[in-house]
Amino acid sequence: MFKDWTLFEKLWLAVFTAVNLSLFFAWDDTLLGLISSIAGMFCVVLVAKGKISNYYFGMIQASTYAYISYTYGLYGEAMLNALFYFPVQFIGIYMWKRNKIRSKDSVVGEDVVVKRMTAKAWGVTLTAMIAATVLYAILLKTIGGRSVELDSATNVLSITAQILMLYRFAEQWLMWIAVNVLSIIMWLTVLISTGGNDYTILVMWTAFLINSIYGYINWVKMAKKQEVL
Repeated sequence: MFKDWTLFEKLWLAVFTAVNLSLFFAWDDTLLGLISSIAGMFCVVLVAKGKISNYYFGMIQASTYAYISYTYGLYGEAMLNALFYFPVQFIGIYMWKRNKIRSKDSVVGEDVVVKRMTAKAWGVTLTAMIAATVLYAILLKTIGGRSVELDSATNVLSITAQILMLYRFAEQWLMWIAVNVLSIIMWLTVLISTGGNDYTILVMWTAFLINSIYGYINWVKMAKKQEVL
């Protein structure tokens, strides 16, 4: 599994795991939060490397994170992970396997073909996202959710990013960067207001943010290299 990983990727995953374990014992975090955080980190690192195996870790992370979000009243996050992210993992496995790089000269670690978005695609995507965010915030407020504006924005951005990921667009990472920033703000607010102790989740989102920046850089490089294959 780790044969084509760079030293940075190995160290990054090792440091993140060590930090989570330390927080688990120091702050008496929940075991479910620890499992969700570590599974999520494996998932996003593997996505950044273009590995189909990311979806197997995604199944674990989506199911555990959905339950944790529900217990904190983040119903948008809970529904997103249980009703969208979890089933989408199976779709992702199917779609990525159909678009694997077949060339013997392909760069090591690049399992799938990477694409780039056009200006027209960006316009349509952003318009749809703004409309969906407003409508979903209204729905979340109606059912009594917490931090509905942030919850709605992160959900719409997440769904958009996931769809772009299924179709292997490098621009998915720009969406993930926005998702991660908003999620850090949302979880910090909720944990402080409720007195919750799942700080491994907050660390997970911070790690996701760093990884999404790395993922964007890596996928842009992958797209450029694939153009000459």
